[in-house]
Amino acid sequence: MYLLLSALPVVVVIVALVCGARSLYAALGGVLAAACGVALAFPLRLAQAGQAMDMWLPVLVEVVLIVGGGLLLSEVLRVAGAQKALAQWVLGQTGSGVGAVLLVVHGVTPFAESLTGFGIGITIGIPLLAHYGLPARKVAVIGLLGLCAVPWGSMGPGTLIAATMAGLPLDALGLASAWVSAIPFVLTGAVAAWLASAPGERGQAVLQGVGSGLLLTAAVALANAVVGTPPAGALGALTMIVLFLWLARRRNRGGPKPAALPSLGWRALQAYGVLLGGVLLAGVVVRALQWTGMGHLLASPALWLFVAALWFARGRPGSEVGQRVLCSWGQVAPVTGLFIVLGVLMAVSGMAAQLAHALDQGGSLYVFAAPFVGALGGFVTGSNTGANAMFAAPQAEIAQALGVAVLPFMAVHNVSASLLLMASPGKIEMACHLAPEGALAQRRLVQRQVLLVDMAAVAVMAMLNVMLALR
Repeated sequence: MYLLLSALPVVVVIVALVCGARSLYAALGGVLAAACGVALAFPLRLAQAGQAMDMWLPVLVEVVLIVGGGLLLSEVLRVAGAQKALAQWVLGQTGSGVGAVLLVVHGVTPFAESLTGFGIGITIGIPLLAHYGLPARKVAVIGLLGLCAVPWGSMGPGTLIAATMAGLPLDALGLASAWVSAIPFVLTGAVAAWLASAPGERGQAVLQGVGSGLLLTAAVALANAVVGTPPAGALGALTMIVLFLWLARRRNRGGPKPAALPSLGWRALQAYGVLLGGVLLAGVVVRALQWTGMGHLLASPALWLFVAALWFARGRPGSEVGQRVLCSWGQVAPVTGLFIVLGVLMAVSGMAAQLAHALDQGGSLYVFAAPFVGALGGFVTGSNTGANAMFAAPQAEIAQALGVAVLPFMAVHNVSASLLLMASPGKIEMACHLAPEGALAQRRLVQRQVLLVDMAAVAVMAMLNVMLALR
């Protein structure tokens, strides 16, 4: 009875999505199933509910504001033609379709995601990809693959939660997660290169994608070892951006001089600079002054996405832009918010712990299954923070009960819990709204293709988990 009710919300979501229901209805079904579980078998005390509300309501509000700000920034840049100008300049600098795509997948999107989080990196990456001459479906899929460095998203709060709940040092878990991330980094690079290349050039393109993934692994691991976990993702991705542009310049040396970045492209870069610089500088001030509560919002992308959009639009986005953004936000934000509510409800009520502990009855077989449990949390919540809030503590307890090393076990869990964020319904909706026309009609195919890549990576990490446990 308890096991059935604890699994029911997840089963409802998966069945609804497989049957073709809209993400909103799947999320509503999951929340209603979780509410039934709370009423029948997992009662919540009033004090527990109050604590959960105090902790997660600000996060929920921040996330839906971030979604709105990201959509607004993307739309004002698109309407002005700035995204197209910047994309054409990047393509001219790299001189290769595959190189330009990998620059986005292993550079631009992870960099933006590491600073902002909540999947907002795709609001910068997908508009660039949209001008590379790829079909709408491929733009959405490749754009989502750029969410491969989520353990460091938004400066790593999800990894911090996992480390705290498992009783591990943050930087130790961050470094271990960086080495485990070689698997998704390599796989996303190989698949993105395959999708972006012509049939006769795919072998060389895949090798290029594998090399890019390995370099990103080394860059993130080195940054994690030198400066710590929070900025490691941003610094590693920035290294990749510089490296790709330098290689392109070296390859084109002696050839025609690349065109200068047009003024609209410069303004787009300045808008991104306002966003990223604002998040970083405000974060330094907030930490230095030890502000808490609402002071945290001064360093949140929820504020700086709107500031960057209004700065670019000179304070006047236009009524037509506003209507399109509100329409997209009304479709994306409720889905994202409901899945966070579902994850929190399962975690606070004990349903997530019940589900994890039921699965660990398989003994050593659970070592193989554990990454899939973490991945399930990422898929359901659409957030590494939410997935670790659901499952990090039970996973650490199970690792100790099975007598396996907790650090590598939790590193695999952390990366797995991050990976399926890119396939979560909320992120699929956002990506298909950002991609060129036609992607929305193919959202189910987009999700299936991203899920296939993700599950392949999780399966490899599951085998790695077994190998580490047998050492």
